[in-house]
Amino acid sequence: MSQERVFLLPDVGEGLTEAEILQWAVKAGDTVEINQILVEVETAKAAVELPSPYAGVVGTLHAREGETLPVGQPLITILADADADADADADAGVDAGVGVGTSPDSAAETAEVSGMEALLVGYGPQEPAGRRRRRPTPAVPTARPVTEPPVAEPPVAGPPVAEPAVAAEPPDPAVGRTAAKPPVRKLARDLGVDIATVTPTGPGSTVTRDDVRRAAGSSPVTAPEGAPGSVPVTVPESAAETRIPIRGVRRRTAAAMVASAFTAPHVTEFTTVDVTATMRLRDTVAARREFRDLRVTPLLFVARALLLALRRTPEANASWDEAAQEIVLKHHVHLGIAAATERGLIVPNIKHADRMSLRELAEALAKLTGTARAGRTTPRSMTGGTITITNVGVFGVDTGTPILNPGEAAILALGAVRRMPWVVTDASGAEAIEPRWVTQLALSFDHRLIDGQQGSELLAGIAAVLHDPGLAML
Repeated sequence: MSQERVFLLPDVGEGLTEAEILQWAVKAGDTVEINQILVEVETAKAAVELPSPYAGVVGTLHAREGETLPVGQPLITILADADADADADADAGVDAGVGVGTSPDSAAETAEVSGMEALLVGYGPQEPAGRRRRRPTPAVPTARPVTEPPVAEPPVAGPPVAEPAVAAEPPDPAVGRTAAKPPVRKLARDLGVDIATVTPTGPGSTVTRDDVRRAAGSSPVTAPEGAPGSVPVTVPESAAETRIPIRGVRRRTAAAMVASAFTAPHVTEFTTVDVTATMRLRDTVAARREFRDLRVTPLLFVARALLLALRRTPEANASWDEAAQEIVLKHHVHLGIAAATERGLIVPNIKHADRMSLRELAEALAKLTGTARAGRTTPRSMTGGTITITNVGVFGVDTGTPILNPGEAAILALGAVRRMPWVVTDASGAEAIEPRWVTQLALSFDHRLIDGQQGSELLAGIAAVLHDPGLAML
């Protein structure tokens, strides 16, 4: 017996209130299975694929691509087989908490009891090991025809990811949808371009940003090459100004930064460090066999120095509980790394970074940055952070005054590592000026939790390890 099941848009993070529909993977009339991908949505934190909690036939899509939908509103209606759903729940052995009346906490607790990783609200029961989830060919939704007015403004984006150009190939007629990444689709919507009419030149006949810009009939205007945050922005010649809607990651980041700046009393301290010894160590480590498949950067050693310094200043790995009027000391370090992406600034974190070896930390950094650039950072990886590093040095900037990530007590800014003249004192006390590798560090901290002495000790401890990595042996 079939019955209508309405899948409500779940909160796929912590307290998120809305999500933008990026791309539907199904259309009305399609047959779907439990855990089959239905749609990709963009929250204020990440792009997330939502699988089906029911098996059955797609009835109605309640939102179009590009539309922002509040959490708890109908997302899709599925004509589900009640008996099949019951059998699936029995086989899984748990109720994953899908649809109306199930809370995120209850779903997570049940999954953890069964030894599985906690599922997001709205996710169906996991499939047995070894069984692959079927991902259908994406199709254009037809359940509710709508007309979307074109918007002339370009989107806000982080540093662009290079897209190699290859010979143009006509799209495969067997595919019911033009192949393009979600950010490219977003650009097409913002420029009022029907992406189905764009000639693709990307790998595998995918549509690139340049393809969309050419179809819009305007050429990209870019910031000077190498400029921090430079990104191609299409601007009509006749336009006197450009208005960009504030939404998604940008809106979330803005709200969080304002709340942090006006809630936590920030103090920022600076220090300039001779890191020549660390740069020599970096070269030695990068040449080792176990690191040859990894990118060994100064950020890796700064992260390691911070983790070591935290052992002497654990007060910096804490949070302020206003409601309980308590300082919460964390006995684990979930190290946040600020990352500039096409969706804006995000801060995913490395879980239990304090327990990792240097190679494990290098692998975690590479995975974190790669996932962030691909737009596949999960909500879980952006929650629970305890302290953050922001690497402004990649933009050639010496340093800055970073704003605390909400809920954390400290954030460290790493500036550019440069060759500079430096006064060096030898063992006999004689001084000489030599070219050395030098960087600037800036530490912002919450003065409610961390006194000036503790903040200074933490920054000095980081600098000491970077100046003489041998101190880590002590």
